[in-house]
Amino acid sequence: MSIFPAKAALVSLLVLSILRTTPGMAQSTDTTPSMPMDHSAAQHAAMHGGRNSTPTPDTSFAALQARGKMAMGVDQYASAHRFDVLPNGGRIALEMKDGDSLAVAQIRAHMKLIEHAFQAGDFSTPEFVHARAMPGTHIMSRNKALIRYTYADLPRGGEVRITTTDSASLAAIREFLTAQRGDHRAGH
Repeated sequence: MSIFPAKAALVSLLVLSILRTTPGMAQSTDTTPSMPMDHSAAQHAAMHGGRNSTPTPDTSFAALQARGKMAMGVDQYASAHRFDVLPNGGRIALEMKDGDSLAVAQIRAHMKLIEHAFQAGDFSTPEFVHARAMPGTHIMSRNKALIRYTYADLPRGGEVRITTTDSASLAAIREFLTAQRGDHRAGH
């Protein structure tokens, strides 16, 4: 599933702005001579592409959480996802763990966008967050006319309910939600 050109441009601008404002990412104007740093063999391998440079599951999860924050606009560690499989489909819920009203409003806006994107067969946001095509989305996109997406407010966020009477779409929805739940370590 490809990202719409405008969305791709927006994501590119966001990434560039983050890189330009992240300390150490811009070109340094410091003219003092640098001293060599002493680091362990494991650090050396990770920094210079040695055999220990493969990301661990924890760094992969941290990267997923960082992409999630970019896509959703809220701290993923301060919020809670739920991916519930239901008899006629499922639901995706996202709520803040505390009552941060600005973050709650951001979640609600994000979930409304998700409702509309999914209804259009666009699963580029979860593809970006998970850095891969998500299981089930190919069928969900193809069968978009057979699936209903409904947004609702929750006390500290929002949810999108996904319903269908089509058996192939139902199987795809369950596959999608199960993969999401596993990647986000969401429990339910």
